Amino acid sequence: MTDKPSSQTQAEPENEPAKEEQVTYAKRIKSFVIRAGRMTDAQREGYKAHFSEKGLLLDSGMLDYQAIFGNDNPVVLEIGFGMGKSLIEMCQANPNLNYIGIEVHTPGVGKILRDADDFNIQNLRVFKEDAIEVLAQCIKDNSLQTVQLYFPDPWHKARHHKRRIVQLGFAETLRNKLKVGGTFHMATDWENYADHMMEVMNEAPGYKNIVAAGEYHPRPEFRPLTKFEKRGENLGHGVWDLIFEKVS
Repeated sequence: MTDKPSSQTQAEPENEPAKEEQVTYAKRIKSFVIRAGRMTDAQREGYKAHFSEKGLLLDSGMLDYQAIFGNDNPVVLEIGFGMGKSLIEMCQANPNLNYIGIEVHTPGVGKILRDADDFNIQNLRVFKEDAIEVLAQCIKDNSLQTVQLYFPDPWHKARHHKRRIVQLGFAETLRNKLKVGGTFHMATDWENYADHMMEVMNEAPGYKNIVAAGEYHPRPEFRPLTKFEKRGENLGHGVWDLIFEKVS
């Protein structure tokens, strides 16, 4: 996902006049697949009725948190909130924090917008976009208190590990966006992915494991129990939390 575009000059056929150099660019590897899930009537109505109020667009450029939230509270960014149940719970439990959620799947965005209206939640804004694009175009450096990445697609087959979102380049991108003292909090129910995350974050410069080097964080009370965690428990999986602080 974090691979930088690379260029490759194509060889020119023999016995043909010289042509202008042809360059192709590799598409960035994405860590998600757009699933064609059907929206319910409620989700569709939630999206239609409330995106103009709480939705954010790439075209708006770098966000002014004071302007969009009306306060200077710390900002938490969650990448991939799914159907949004746990993010709604965190917004309710922490009115002194501002939350920005990113999700590519329209049904989830519609659901969280409807729930935010039902519960009169004011400290939430959402993107229906690729998180990498949002980070590049809309999030100022040194501006986030926390980045949350809960139960991302593990891409469990070895040949797909390059699609995992947690890579060194991604960790560096987040370090640029976090304030010093801010945290990157990950959770997964796949042990192999947990090991991968730990390996990446141990190598990533400018971070410190807030527990101890190489150790996983006990499940924090502030992270709501999600359906993915319940699913993992039913399958006999463990759940691993990692929390790394930006130190420089």
